[in-house]
Amino acid sequence: MSTDIDYVPSASLAHRATYSSSENEKAALKAAENVDVVIELMDDHDVSKPFPPDLDAPEETHQLTVRAVFVGCVLGAIVGASNIYLGLKTGFTFGPQLFGAIFGFAILKSISKALPESGLLGWLFGGPFGPKENCTVQSAATAAGGLGVLFVSAIPAMYRLNLLSVNPQDDIGKLIALTCTAGFFGVFFVIPLRRYYIVHQKLTFPTPAATAYTIRSLHFGKKGEEVAKKKSWSLLISFALTFVFKVMTGYAPGVIYDWHIGWSLSRIGFTSIIALENYGWIIEFTPAFFGAGMLSGLNASWSFLGGAVLAWGIIAPSIVSTGRAVGVQLYPDEFPEIWSYTAMSFDDTSRYVTSPSPRYWLLWPGVLMMLVYSFADVMMSLIPIFAKMKKTGISINFKGLFTQRTEVDEDDEDQTPMEHRIPFAWWTTGLFLSTVMSCAILATLFNMNVGEAILALILGFIFSFIGVQSSGATDINPVSTVAKASQLIFGGIGKGSNLALSPAETLNLTAGVVSAGSAAQASDMTGDLKTGYLLGAKPRNQFIAQLCGSVVAVFLTTGLFILFTKATPCILHPDPNGASCTYGAPSVSAWSAVALAVASPNLPIPPSSGYTAIALSIFSVISVIVKHLWIPKKYWVYVPNWNAVGLAFVTPQVYYPIAMGAGSVFSYFWQKRNPGGYDMYMFAISAGLLAGEGLGGVFQALLAVANVDGGSGFGTVIGCPAFEFCG
Repeated sequence: MSTDIDYVPSASLAHRATYSSSENEKAALKAAENVDVVIELMDDHDVSKPFPPDLDAPEETHQLTVRAVFVGCVLGAIVGASNIYLGLKTGFTFGPQLFGAIFGFAILKSISKALPESGLLGWLFGGPFGPKENCTVQSAATAAGGLGVLFVSAIPAMYRLNLLSVNPQDDIGKLIALTCTAGFFGVFFVIPLRRYYIVHQKLTFPTPAATAYTIRSLHFGKKGEEVAKKKSWSLLISFALTFVFKVMTGYAPGVIYDWHIGWSLSRIGFTSIIALENYGWIIEFTPAFFGAGMLSGLNASWSFLGGAVLAWGIIAPSIVSTGRAVGVQLYPDEFPEIWSYTAMSFDDTSRYVTSPSPRYWLLWPGVLMMLVYSFADVMMSLIPIFAKMKKTGISINFKGLFTQRTEVDEDDEDQTPMEHRIPFAWWTTGLFLSTVMSCAILATLFNMNVGEAILALILGFIFSFIGVQSSGATDINPVSTVAKASQLIFGGIGKGSNLALSPAETLNLTAGVVSAGSAAQASDMTGDLKTGYLLGAKPRNQFIAQLCGSVVAVFLTTGLFILFTKATPCILHPDPNGASCTYGAPSVSAWSAVALAVASPNLPIPPSSGYTAIALSIFSVISVIVKHLWIPKKYWVYVPNWNAVGLAFVTPQVYYPIAMGAGSVFSYFWQKRNPGGYDMYMFAISAGLLAGEGLGGVFQALLAVANVDGGSGFGTVIGCPAFEFCG
């Protein structure tokens, strides 16, 4: 699991584990979902060490192949496209590791048997397919599916603050260049982290470990193939059905997608219930967030839902009734009962303090809660780890991270042959060139001097240590939240340099993109190397696959961002009065608000909002300390996840937590009543729901650009409020 200012569910079951090493092992093994094989592996293998070689298996002579990289990049692109859609909706994304591992096996195992080994097709796609090549597939998929977090947070925030052109297609060169700085710098400096975190610290990395066990179990003879076939078909069917359903929702949203209960009941005489509509309490049949709830579990999903009730069911009506926040009548003549409480921008900046909307008022408690909770939870999780390191004499040898070994030490646990490791010259040359490239891009296109550019890169390197340590121990990657510290640092630099508001905001957000993006990329790549370490795959092959995937990610995410913003301009330029937009983009609002706050001479925060933010943040920190020090780990599931609660404050679309709550309950009872079927099909079905709706959203954007979507007059508005086309 990784977490941004958005709460991001993992694609693994392992994140439900407590933070002890042994229990994380069991959770990672459980996530592999092949029960019989997993039980056998659990009994005779330590998750911190590579799998013993299978003497009966044929030697894999070709681990890095054209077919593996190509299929991995395609699968990563599917996940990346889905994540742009889901991220712009609420910031939720899911990792491509298990998706790439399972689907990659299904595709390439079939192709390897169908095609001959000779000829051009045989050279490209034929021949035996083994677990190490399967690792190459998921490595390429992880890299190709990454970097989407930049385009659902900081980069759109630049457009919200009018720091770039009106249309993103006019900035395509800038966007590609900025994405390159984050993507490639992160890939190169991750290499020295492999030895320290994977070999010496022996961090579990639950999701990557689960991926390794899944790959190994799929390649265990006929039984593994049967399991893979069942998983693949369930994933494909759920993906296809969800894709078709999502496309259809664009033509009849009020019938099969959005149910505006408050509006409908108010039309038949229950006039006061229109408040449900005004505060966003509608029901949306969104398969993606139902699937996200299945993956996230009861604690995270119901914390999200509880936060929505607190924010949009209790606090928002209270601050409106007491005059601390105000709404806007969108249609005072025709529909005077309809109010908007989600405005986020004003021509007069003083109104941010004197007459904020409920959404802006709630933004600051939500952001501060997530920041403080993430820092506190990471620190409390890492204290025992560092204490153990000190007790056992383990320390960080920074000099050793950057030195080249000439031969394998017999006493070294990492017996990877030197010729299979990533050559010192490869990553150091790449790191140097990517640093020079980043400084040149940031100086020429974003007006950052060399010192500021290097500081942003150094912060990304520092944040990666926090992200890798946390994700390796707990499966939670808080790097994007932690990287908010870069906004505070560069906010101070902007004020110290007496920059005007717009240049200060540009500096702030550009530095945030570089530091957060490079650190997030490094954390993902370290997890990939953990998967390869367990499977005995060649690190240099994974490195090449990651570079190929990163190239795909740079152009894919940029192109998808331009597509979505062209189809739905309100992503970047929302109605100042808060009229509804298909994509709520809560991360964009959070990043732009923080940039505005740290760049402004005076903090544009309403006093009552600030006091509430401080109080809730203190309470969240106390709950973290109490949880870690006095509550047994088996009861942690009952302690609210304040990161999810804070996200609900930032997200005005309450139908997402409703859907996630329903999905988590469904998953809970499914596991109780049919654990075998749950272990076999849960991940595959939920991943299909997520990817299907995401890719369906991409197709809807294409239909909108072609002016043949439901909003262009080709659908029905039955069930939709008379004042808007829902969906």
